[in-house]
Amino acid sequence: MGLSMAVAEWWVERWERQQRRYAVDREERFTVIADVVEYVTAGQRRPLVVDLGCGPGSLAARLADRLPRAEVIGVDMDPLLLELARTHHFSAARYVDATIGADGWTEALALGRPLDAAVSTTALHCLPEPVLRRTYAQLAALLRPGGVLVNGDHLPQPGAFPGALAAHVGRRRAERQRDGDHEDWETWWAAVAAEPELAEPLAERGRRLGGPAVCADNGLSVADHTALLHTAGFAQVVPVWQFGDSCVLVAIR
Repeated sequence: MGLSMAVAEWWVERWERQQRRYAVDREERFTVIADVVEYVTAGQRRPLVVDLGCGPGSLAARLADRLPRAEVIGVDMDPLLLELARTHHFSAARYVDATIGADGWTEALALGRPLDAAVSTTALHCLPEPVLRRTYAQLAALLRPGGVLVNGDHLPQPGAFPGALAAHVGRRRAERQRDGDHEDWETWWAAVAAEPELAEPLAERGRRLGGPAVCADNGLSVADHTALLHTAGFAQVVPVWQFGDSCVLVAIR
């Protein structure tokens, strides 16, 4: 049984609400990422953008709406989230089933020309530091000179007190916006397990990933990411937006 548009829409909308628990000012963060890509690709006929860890297409869809001339490629290793993206946001991007940082993942993108931008949101914190180091170097090789890597993620401040203070500010913001009222990660996945139309991709996900457990956070700070990006060959690295420990970091090739 295939996945219907109505069912995909229902689960993507629930995903959007659920994710607001984990990203402070999530919609504004999406907007800032699109602002950066818009600026960097101004005047280009067909910008090429890859969305790293695209999930069900949340960022890819917003980029496609904002930059209709862009060619967007979404890459993720989760077969269930990719199925939602391919159904609900089918026109926003070309979706690729690959594991970021694994052997052959860049070849699976089938780019054909240099990237103008690589973007990601709430995904790269899942990569262990050695894998992230390698991934940054690979992305630097794929981007054109002047292209950008734009990462919106949980990027803690270095040091116990600055880190705790930034996290506190983020929590207070989330409380004012009542983002904690939405269902959490575990509840969303438990509900998905009862959806007949998602049984097949959920089973495949179980075979590959072993379940819906939250990834291990690499704990890297803004300063850590900046150092890794410079080592990978990025000329400049600048945070362009931050609220609490939710940050948009831009690396310029």
